[in-house]
Amino acid sequence: MTKAAAKKKKTSSKATSTKVDVKVLDKIASRAHYLATQMIHLANNRKDKEKGDPKVGGHPAASASALHIMGALHLVCKTGFDHLANKPHASPTDHSYNYLLDLFLDKNLERLSLEEKNQAMQGLRKFSQNGEPVFQSYHSVFDSDHHNFAPSGTVGIPPVNIGYLALAYRFAKNHGYEVPDAHFWAVMGDSEYREGSLAEALPDFAERELGNLTWIVDYNRQSLDGHRISNKEIMDGNDDTRIARTAEANGWEVIQVRHGSLRKKLFSQSGGDAFKKFLEEELQDYELQALLLVEDMKALKKGLEKAHPNLKTFLKQVSDEDLYNSFRDFGGHDFEQLIQAMEDSKKETQRPTLIIVHTLKGWGLRMAASQGNHSSLPSQDEVDELQKSQGLNAEELFAGFADSSAESKFLKKRGEELWGQINEQYEYKKKNLEYFEKAQAEFGDVPETLDINLKMASYPHTQWMLGQLTAKLTRVANTSLKAKELKEKQKELTDFEKSWKTSAELLVTMAPDVGTSTNLNPAMDGKIFGAPVVNDYETELGVKDKKLPDLVPGEENSDRFLRFDIAECNVMSCMGSYGRIREVLGIPILPLMTVYDFFVKRALDQFFYNLYWKSSFILVGTPSGVSLSPEGAQHGWKSDIQIPNQITWEPFYCLELDWILCDAIRRHHTGDNEGRTGVFVRGTTRGVEQKDMIKLLKKHKRYKQEVSDQPLKMAGDSIEGATDESSLKALGEKEILAQVKEEALQGAYYLVDYRGYAGYEPGDNVVNIFALGVMGTEAIKASQALLEKGIYANVIIVTCTDLLVGNLAYENDFHHLRENLGINSNLHLQPLANGNPQASEVATLAGRRIPIVSVHDGEPGLLDNIGSIIGTQHIALAVRKHSKCGRPTDIYKYHNIDADAIVEASGKALSQTALEKVEISQRALSEHKGSQGTTQNWRDLWSS
Repeated sequence: MTKAAAKKKKTSSKATSTKVDVKVLDKIASRAHYLATQMIHLANNRKDKEKGDPKVGGHPAASASALHIMGALHLVCKTGFDHLANKPHASPTDHSYNYLLDLFLDKNLERLSLEEKNQAMQGLRKFSQNGEPVFQSYHSVFDSDHHNFAPSGTVGIPPVNIGYLALAYRFAKNHGYEVPDAHFWAVMGDSEYREGSLAEALPDFAERELGNLTWIVDYNRQSLDGHRISNKEIMDGNDDTRIARTAEANGWEVIQVRHGSLRKKLFSQSGGDAFKKFLEEELQDYELQALLLVEDMKALKKGLEKAHPNLKTFLKQVSDEDLYNSFRDFGGHDFEQLIQAMEDSKKETQRPTLIIVHTLKGWGLRMAASQGNHSSLPSQDEVDELQKSQGLNAEELFAGFADSSAESKFLKKRGEELWGQINEQYEYKKKNLEYFEKAQAEFGDVPETLDINLKMASYPHTQWMLGQLTAKLTRVANTSLKAKELKEKQKELTDFEKSWKTSAELLVTMAPDVGTSTNLNPAMDGKIFGAPVVNDYETELGVKDKKLPDLVPGEENSDRFLRFDIAECNVMSCMGSYGRIREVLGIPILPLMTVYDFFVKRALDQFFYNLYWKSSFILVGTPSGVSLSPEGAQHGWKSDIQIPNQITWEPFYCLELDWILCDAIRRHHTGDNEGRTGVFVRGTTRGVEQKDMIKLLKKHKRYKQEVSDQPLKMAGDSIEGATDESSLKALGEKEILAQVKEEALQGAYYLVDYRGYAGYEPGDNVVNIFALGVMGTEAIKASQALLEKGIYANVIIVTCTDLLVGNLAYENDFHHLRENLGINSNLHLQPLANGNPQASEVATLAGRRIPIVSVHDGEPGLLDNIGSIIGTQHIALAVRKHSKCGRPTDIYKYHNIDADAIVEASGKALSQTALEKVEISQRALSEHKGSQGTTQNWRDLWSS
């Protein structure tokens, strides 16, 4: 019998029906409804509005439809340990309930004062000028009630992240870490439910058996543009039926919350069964929306009886008032029905649950059910009317209930319960952070390298290196520190390897069905984390191919690889959710995801969400660019992606990747990654001669042991007064690489550096070549070819565009580029006609800067701003058209990014720079008569 067959339906004894006073809940909901409406009204009627300001909005109708759903969650069903992703347009309702529960908290989890709370309620979509509490348009980490809320400004993604957060909790618990019990809730609109991201995640969550996940669809049959009109005949039912069938087909439990108590009462009366069938099976959603707008019940009865004769008996005995109210008596506004459904969803602990909640868009407002009410705003008199109905005077914009009231007593008790759990979760976080800090300290700091031996590797590439690094971490993670627990042929960890033990155990790898082709094989083999749904039949039948990874899933401590089908969006969201565990629980799990770089764009929305959420992760896009030349156009395009909180690396040599990965791990575990928690590494499968790195570095004048004022020359050069560089002993390899590592981790370093060489004449024969990643090979070739033409071409390897010329560099005014690398726009005065001018002949000088040529395998935007930052001539070689299949030699030439193209661009840049001249003022020339001369091109404007 398989493990799957042996499983029985799991139920929780903790989930039971909760007895509450529904009348009290209804009064609280009515107050929250008013508060949310007032929030939105004030936001749209501020006195400081200026001409041309965009509309504010706030979506009161969409917020109202979720009023009772959110009330059931906040007031009864969820705990302070639970996580919630709410539909964006219901955020005012959330804030209103938290206002009543007194759960507006500061960064120290202390409650805000009443004055601060009221100030926050008046600050919806307002900018905080002096640190006062305000609310973003949608749920945000900047809100004072953001505890365990997923940011919800983008539809279709937060519910997926919440699901993978549930998986991350299970992972952490199964691996022995301290994790509180929690349920994971997501509320979404019925139109939002058409988002492809949700459909992609639907089967995955069921197969992973996420029984502590509940999705709730606010089914109000309207969207931003108006009524939702679905094809009932083709779908064989309204959209709620399609939603239910789809979820059930994908392994979910489904609960429909259609009817309120009035409807259920009417169903039991004569003809009520026909009315129930009419509502559930015969009535189209669009027709229902139209019926909701009819005020004349007598006319409505006649029309219904004619169109639906089977309703005749029911219509004769039902009162006009009951008929009118019955159409509006959706289960989504009945606390009793909602609470029961939510509690039932917690009983099923093996399968996720989808609750379809039928609601009225604009509940409690005059705009209810109206066409296009999504962006409608209530008038002043309607807001005043709601305020008056709550027993509040005109000055009381926001208020709770009287202390002696049943509502106040309920809210205080419930608020204290939730606040206590919130504080308890932060105690978990504090305790976990201290534990991992102590665990790492036992073996010293996180090392700066994983010390992979590259001496025997023949032309390895960075993707190969990724496999080596993750394989070593996997081995360290799964090797016991106790000699008695070592497996057969398993070696004890060295002291150096022990220093990686804590970090290695916290690394979780994942990939969208490209784990093997991105070199994660060792991390996969027998280490798939997932529901144990099958026996290892291959082993039982003796057909296991031990050369391939063992992909049978399990939930052992050694299982740290998450396997996915071809679903980049799912994996991206999963990575983001795992990366939040450090922030939520203090467990520094570090997810590392690999994906073919081209397909990062397929999940770019999820990638942005992860960065906005400040998730901490490593994303490896590999192979990247047209360097994957045999794959042609469809896998070749590499985009310029710059998003706040992101840092992108593109290593050339394998050693650079070692430094980058180790630095990212150290920063993650110590929290030293503010503004750069999202680490994006781009690798390639084009091999590089690793030995060239140290050979080229040893030629630098700054790396010679005995440095004098005398210039250097290359071996074989016959330049008098210069020293053969090969005759001078270089610093030790370890010392050189230590300096290079510091520069590489700041964004770039000199690989070829002619500064200090004889004949090196800035402003005449010098050019700086910036090469990103694997294009370093072409840059080296070009530099050598240019030297034969008398041009000294420095090669600067760019490891990180963000640190060199991107968002992170902007923060320090491009310090590394300007100061450390010394790239500037200084004018170097040169004689116009190659003469030797006297001091009085300054008018015949031309001012020339050192031009720049950059080369990268990707969009021009990756590096094309160096010249504008510095203020000098810059030619950017980049991929500007769709690619084709071929060898790198052919493809680079096709895109004009090969060594020949770099040589040509360097000459062109020098020629254009040579056309510059110094204009001397007439006053300065008053003592010197004569022509300013004619500017000549560099070497006759470059002849290749």
